[in-house]
Amino acid sequence: MIQPRKKSRKSVAAAGKHAAVAKAAPGSSLKPEQIVKLFAGLPGDIAFKVLAPRAKGKAPFVAKLNSNRMLFVASAIKTFVLCEALRQADSATIDDDLEHVAITLDSTIWSPGSPTFDPPKVTGVVSERTAAEAMITRSDNTATDMMFKVAGAGNIRKFIASAGLKSTLVPESTRAFTAYLFGSDNYKTISWQELQTLIGNSDGKVVRPFLNKVQTLASSPDDLVSYYSRALQSAFFRNSETLNEFRRILTLCDFIYLVPLPLGVSAYTKSGNADIAGFHARSIAGGMHFGSQWVYFAFVINWYSQSDTDPATVQKFFLAINRALTLVKSSVSKD
Repeated sequence: MIQPRKKSRKSVAAAGKHAAVAKAAPGSSLKPEQIVKLFAGLPGDIAFKVLAPRAKGKAPFVAKLNSNRMLFVASAIKTFVLCEALRQADSATIDDDLEHVAITLDSTIWSPGSPTFDPPKVTGVVSERTAAEAMITRSDNTATDMMFKVAGAGNIRKFIASAGLKSTLVPESTRAFTAYLFGSDNYKTISWQELQTLIGNSDGKVVRPFLNKVQTLASSPDDLVSYYSRALQSAFFRNSETLNEFRRILTLCDFIYLVPLPLGVSAYTKSGNADIAGFHARSIAGGMHFGSQWVYFAFVINWYSQSDTDPATVQKFFLAINRALTLVKSSVSKD
């Protein structure tokens, strides 16, 4: 089950403290292997890709490791839900339109891991825009399932296929994914009460793997970078207003500041995390813009510590991301 994140001020401060160290040496060009070395020593399965396209005559820069490998990326797949929902609503008046799409919030849509729409405390009617923001800002799973309901899981999968993303899988909903993990065979139709009983009887132990072919949240760095390099440039939208809304919502992701990403950039991302004894995941993917340069990136780690949490590995992974993107920003700004 995807657990709500607990922000660690210590890890944020540690990453920020070391950010100044991550600078390209004056007069030298950054080499891809310098980025790869930053992730040496981390446990488990690691995959990433960083792409700085050619801009104003500057040569492109690419660094990658296992970039075609599909791993569990957790809530990072929520960007595809957002994109398809906005594609369906694409218009010059999308801001106002989204405010007037009402979605029912009750037990039919509740999902574990919902810090904003905390079940069973919150019921009522929520606008599509509010649900989309909660899905990205707090990675709220109930908000995500509201957006799955609006966009349709089948439509999201068709969009992913049409974009040529062959290593990306999304579930029917986050509730269905959780139910499948805990062993339910009626995961598509399970009620909130049935799910609570299932989880309560499990002692917190899942019986199916997070990465599977039935109900999962998976992608590869190649897919994520390919997608973001087009989505952030409006390849999937007709109206500039829709692109602006897509970008605006992605700037709300809290991992931008939790990792953190380099100072002085405009960052558009979605992250993901999962923690359970025996399996952990962290991911972040998106794009950052500074000057005339875009940089697209995706970082994923799956590891298998038997403890419920592993903050030391999380801190090392976040620090490596911070150093990597800071080095790239410094290098391409000078080259």
